[in-house]
Amino acid sequence: MNITLPLAEMTTPEKLRTMEALWENLSLNSDELIAPPWHGEILAERDRRIEDGTEKVIDWNKAKKHIRESI
Repeated sequence: MNITLPLAEMTTPEKLRTMEALWENLSLNSDELIAPPWHGEILAERDRRIEDGTEKVIDWNKAKKHIRESI
């Protein structure tokens, strides 16, 4: 099936609603979605860094504030 969307004509909110609808539909069959092995490798590496103190976890709201201030 080939689906073409008028992306150039869609507003950003329309595009976001489309993405949300796709993710909602995909999540209905989440058992069919298999993460690639490298996802697990990255998560394991992040856990290792947190455990050995080279990385720290910060509150999501603080992280967003930091990102906004840096751009």
